[in-house]
Amino acid sequence: MILRNFAVFEGGDGSGTTTQLGLLQNRFTASATLPPLYLTSEPTDGPIGLIIRSALKGELPLQRETLATLFAADRNEHVYAPGGLENRSQQGELVISDRYVLSSLVYQGIDCGEALARRLNDRFPFPELLVFFDIESEQAITRMEGRHVKEIYEYLDFQIQVRKWYHSLLPWYAQEGVRVVIIDASQSPQAVAAEIWRALKEMPILRDVHDHDIE
Repeated sequence: MILRNFAVFEGGDGSGTTTQLGLLQNRFTASATLPPLYLTSEPTDGPIGLIIRSALKGELPLQRETLATLFAADRNEHVYAPGGLENRSQQGELVISDRYVLSSLVYQGIDCGEALARRLNDRFPFPELLVFFDIESEQAITRMEGRHVKEIYEYLDFQIQVRKWYHSLLPWYAQEGVRVVIIDASQSPQAVAAEIWRALKEMPILRDVHDHDIE
């Protein structure tokens, strides 16, 4: 099932998804005519998401299968809890998530097997739009060198696998009816933001906005 008014940003670590969410927030805050925007991310800031974040920082050692299960549990709350993604998108908000199911299929697929990752995530709806931030793994690692805390997946060999898995799974998403847009994330933040906006404004929720804000 496709969840309308729902878009997802995906990419390896260091690809710039968080930066682009901030730029979008600024754009919508400055507009009086664009629809309500709900920006979110996975793992969430909920209780399950906080456990995951601790594990990703290496503070809480967990079995790989346990971590995969926690990601799915966190996502279940994210999508289906009151005020979650499903509810907000159906009420006419533009919902954009930094990471979603595809991240689990990639990261947990590498970590503990594609079969388990798919089984844990087969009940979640597809987004209407998926924007993939594509960047050479070496460049992404260089971007992350200044981070104070390095997470368990933020090393080159793993990120090379991540990029390959994303590219292998994107065609399947397109076959399921998701509009997939691949962006060269090595560009400047402004150039990436312009490409994102071109992709977003084709969504019906934005296509009907007749205003200079949509340009």
